[in-house]
Amino acid sequence: MSARWLLLWIGIAALGLISRAEAEELVTALSAEMVSIQSNFTGTEIVIFGQISRDTNTISRRGKYELAIIVEGPTQDITTRRKGRFLGVWVNRDYERFLNVPSFYAISTTTSIGELANRDLLDEYQIGLNHLNLAVTGKSDVPLSERDDFRQAFLRLREEAGLYSERQEAIEFLTDTMFRTNVPLPANIPVGAYKIKSLLFQDGALLSQTEGSLSVAKTGFEQITFEMSRDYSLLYGLIAVILAIFTGWIAGVIFKKD
Repeated sequence: MSARWLLLWIGIAALGLISRAEAEELVTALSAEMVSIQSNFTGTEIVIFGQISRDTNTISRRGKYELAIIVEGPTQDITTRRKGRFLGVWVNRDYERFLNVPSFYAISTTTSIGELANRDLLDEYQIGLNHLNLAVTGKSDVPLSERDDFRQAFLRLREEAGLYSERQEAIEFLTDTMFRTNVPLPANIPVGAYKIKSLLFQDGALLSQTEGSLSVAKTGFEQITFEMSRDYSLLYGLIAVILAIFTGWIAGVIFKKD
């Protein structure tokens, strides 16, 4: 091997050692890894806390650490409709169908989202509502010039339902490296497997990221009825009709006037 190639390999190895020395690692945990939904469920919140760990060889940085923590629900296909007048009556006219979008999305940050990183990085990791990749079917008759209106309407409706939220400057640093935040979960939160994404930034650069999981599930009688309605729809419908008839008959007997 020539001296030139030997020097090149030494340089690559040195760069590798420097990058490892500068690497930070995120360690996060949840206050609860499962949220149980029962008949009296009115919403709750989870606490996400963690620490930025560095080994003894890590080179100290001058800039301030910034964090983004994203809670994403299972993906769904969701249709947004726009009402219009037809023969003097307001009816659903145009629509746009969004594919594989998060059923729930909540982001907490230490600073404003625009100050975390450049737009390309925010788009790549879908950090913030304005940077979500909301793919559409392309089968609707909505003109291209109006599709952004449907996107904004979709985001507004999800925010009003409490299913999408941005909480900027909501992550608290307890020490220089320890942090925590609370994430509200509304009563109408969808069930399923959730992703907890934590991203560490400094001076606009992504230093580290980690991903955890959260399970939201119905328990008890609610879970039984949910599974029956999905897996045994005919039997569920018959039982519902019988219970409705029986309840009506009982009410008639009780309140019958002589």
